[in-house]
Amino acid sequence: MRPDRSPTGLQLSQTARLVGRAFDEALQRADGSLPMWLILLNLKVKRPANQRALAEAVGIREATLTHHLNAMDARGLITRNRHPDNRRVHVVELTEAGESAFLRLREAAVAFDRRLNQGLTDAERDTLTALLDRLAANAGAHPDGSACPTLAEAPPLA
Repeated sequence: MRPDRSPTGLQLSQTARLVGRAFDEALQRADGSLPMWLILLNLKVKRPANQRALAEAVGIREATLTHHLNAMDARGLITRNRHPDNRRVHVVELTEAGESAFLRLREAAVAFDRRLNQGLTDAERDTLTALLDRLAANAGAHPDGSACPTLAEAPPLA
């Protein structure tokens, strides 16, 4: 490493914080939050079978998920019903208001992504994705090499 170059981890961490804050603000302007967006997105795209699978897909503990689901339930965005074959299992589904929130937050996320990638070519974006995946694998955080494992199989939002 050249002495005049910042350590990659530090630069990545600082950039991630800056981008994360800007993304949070974009979602807040659309009356949402990152946890809400991740929950709505996973309910819409992956359709997890129950709360445990949803927590795993979002990448949070079940207790944390329950906190967010309580708030979303109070806003009428989701319903939670017990599974008919196993009363201990809760099935989470979007309501009509949840579908609307998903669309609103998707619009905000897509607009933010457009802004974030402004001036980058498709080849540069492909290179960035490959580099981020390699850094994630090098850090040992994601065995599948994906920088964003919760949405690894998700289709593009645009």
